[in-house]
Amino acid sequence: MATDNSKPVYKDFQTFYKEAVLPLKEANHAFIRLDGKLKGSTRSFFAYFLYQEKKWKVAADTHIDKLDQAFESINQGNDPFVIKATRDNKSETLAIKGDPIRNTRFYVYSA
Repeated sequence: MATDNSKPVYKDFQTFYKEAVLPLKEANHAFIRLDGKLKGSTRSFFAYFLYQEKKWKVAADTHIDKLDQAFESINQGNDPFVIKATRDNKSETLAIKGDPIRNTRFYVYSA
């Protein structure tokens, strides 16, 4: 694990989930989002991980249940992600395959 702007960079999603998300869940059972808030958007990022040779940043307002969903899919041998262009086509975002386009609650962007 390396650091970039004081945020950890994990070698893959599984490592990010095991080393960052699981300890957060265990310490804060009531958290719905990574930042512990119930609503509102944020410009802050929780951590970074590598996926398909690219660095991805996880927004702090990402919902933990969506990270759980992606991790379970990986444990079943599936790749849960699809790379999509952002609305302005200036960057990329990761989405969970099969999730609705709106109200995803999964906010992961190319770094």
